[in-house]
Amino acid sequence: MISLAVARDLLLEAAARRWFLALGLALTGLLLLLLISLRLEVVDGALAATRLFGQPLHHSIQAADVALRPVFLVASQLVFWGGLCFGVLSCADFGPALLSPGRIEHLLSLPVRRWELLAGTFLGVLALALAGAVYASAGLVLVLGAKTGVWTGWPVVSAVLAALAFGSVYAGMLAVTVWVRSAALSAAAGASLVVLGLLATHRAALLDVMGPGVGRTFFAGLTSVVPPLGKLADAAGALASSAPFAPGGLVRLLAGTLAFAAALLAVAVWRFERRDF
Repeated sequence: MISLAVARDLLLEAAARRWFLALGLALTGLLLLLLISLRLEVVDGALAATRLFGQPLHHSIQAADVALRPVFLVASQLVFWGGLCFGVLSCADFGPALLSPGRIEHLLSLPVRRWELLAGTFLGVLALALAGAVYASAGLVLVLGAKTGVWTGWPVVSAVLAALAFGSVYAGMLAVTVWVRSAALSAAAGASLVVLGLLATHRAALLDVMGPGVGRTFFAGLTSVVPPLGKLADAAGALASSAPFAPGGLVRLLAGTLAFAAALLAVAVWRFERRDF
């Protein structure tokens, strides 16, 4: 499939970039540092003592799986929000590079449809986000599992949610790029969507403090379509820490996020089909 070939080329391009090499090395270094410096004493399934860099961390004895829940929760939030910020900065120029003079004319001269070029770019970036999130979460699970005997795959599932959330942000970045070929504008669009996602999370509370008028109406309409990224982050944290949550609410969040991404991609394809190169 042409889209998969485009996605593969994007992954090869990303592999040659120092940003992604630096990210991989940084994640590996942090995991190795955690593996070497963290000492956990587990007695009959209970976490009896913890040492970090040789210094004791005082806490009451409790079941190891319960004691690790806050760790997985914090790690999930770091992967979610850190991944969003890094993705916006590092992936902003993939779209403009696709549309760069000379390259786009060459691609369009091949037996390939325009929507396949956009779909391949989107899938390649989504694969990058998924790989980074899963690598970080799976590495943490392996390190803590080897030290405590507590094994759980929920943090990895949480990382997948983080990647899907970034997919909705990048769909907006790609749509903006098709209209204006600018890496800076693409990054600004991504950052704006992240901020709007945070505002949409607290939409009801913010509307309560706003007075009636055009501004309130505009804000209500805008935040009604943008995915509430904060709620997705909370759901990812609940999964990672085995905390209770409503599965139905998560399904609705995912459906809304995927629909938002699909709508933005449809706009991007519509515009791309009508552009002359």
